[in-house]
Amino acid sequence: MTDRVLITGAGGFIGSHVVEAFLAEGRRVRALVHYNSLGLIGHLGSSPAALKAESDGRLEIVAGDVTDPYQMIQIANGCDVIIHMAALIGIPYSYIAPASYQNVNTLGTLHMLEAARACKARRIIVTSTSEVYGTAQYSPIDEKHPLQAQSPYSASKIAADKLAESYWRSFDVPVVTLRPFNTFGPRQSLRAVIPTVLAQALAGSNEIRIGSLDPKRDMTFVEDTARAFVLAASANGIDGETIHFGSGVSRSIGEIARQCLAAAGSKAKLVTDPERIRPAKSEVGLLLCNPEKARRLLNWQPTIPFEEAIARTAKYMKTLPPKRQPESYTL
Repeated sequence: MTDRVLITGAGGFIGSHVVEAFLAEGRRVRALVHYNSLGLIGHLGSSPAALKAESDGRLEIVAGDVTDPYQMIQIANGCDVIIHMAALIGIPYSYIAPASYQNVNTLGTLHMLEAARACKARRIIVTSTSEVYGTAQYSPIDEKHPLQAQSPYSASKIAADKLAESYWRSFDVPVVTLRPFNTFGPRQSLRAVIPTVLAQALAGSNEIRIGSLDPKRDMTFVEDTARAFVLAASANGIDGETIHFGSGVSRSIGEIARQCLAAAGSKAKLVTDPERIRPAKSEVGLLLCNPEKARRLLNWQPTIPFEEAIARTAKYMKTLPPKRQPESYTL
C-alpha cells in the first residue's frame, strides 16, 4: 500500500480545497473529476497548487463517474485513504430530479465503500452533510440528533450515511463519516447564498434577490473544512465514528447577507424572491453545531473568524470576470 490519497469530487468547490490541503501536507493525491467531453477538471484547473503538483507528479487527475462500480475499484487500487466527496449537492434541484440524487449520492457511496473493501484501504471517509438533521429538534445539535429527510437531497445523504455505518458493522470496512455544517468560501457556486449575494452586490445591484431571511445556519470557512478532512485521514481510533463539525454559532440568512453587503461596500436592499424559497415543509429552520466531538477526536476547531472569511470570499470574487445577470436564480 502506498501513501496515496484518492479524493472523489476533487474538481468541486470543497473537493478542490481538500486536494490542496493534502498536497500541502506532502501527500500524493489521485483526484477523481467527473468525466466530460471537454476534458475540464473543475476548480483544479484554476488552482496553481494543483497544477504545479500535477507537473511534479504528486497529483494524478483521473476522469470518471462514481456511478460506475467497476471503474471505482480500478481507481481506488493503490490508495491507502479514500476521501469520498463526489455528490449532487443542489438542494432545490433535488425536488426536480430526485432519482439522480439517489443514483449519485447513495449508489455512488455504495460503490466507493465496495472499492475500499476490495482494495483494502486503510480508511475511507464518507462526506455527509448537516442537512441530514433537518430542522433542529434541540440545539446545539450533536451527533445523536435524529435524522430527518426534509428534502430528496437529504434523504439521499442519509441513505449514504447508513450504508457507511452498515459497511463498518457488517464488513469491518474502516469508514469514518465526516459531516460538515454549512461551508463557504472561494470557488463556491452561485447556487449558495453567500456567493449569490456577493455577486449581486459587487455588480452594483440596488436590490439583492434572495430567499427566506429567517433560517439560521452554522457557517464554516472552506479552509477550516478542508483541514478537518486532513485530520480525519490520520487520526487514531475513529473508525466507525460519525463526526460533525461547525463553528458552534448560528446566524440567520439575513445576518449573513448583511455581512456580505458590508464586505462588498454595498448599501443595497435585500429583497425576498419567492422563486428562491424552499417548499414550506422542507425548509430547515435551524442548524447549530455542537462541535465537541470534533474537538475531542480530531483536535479540530475553526481558526478563521466569520467576518474575515466573508471578506476573503469577497476579495476572491472581485478577481473574477463579471457575472452575466448576477441576479438570476441559479438552481
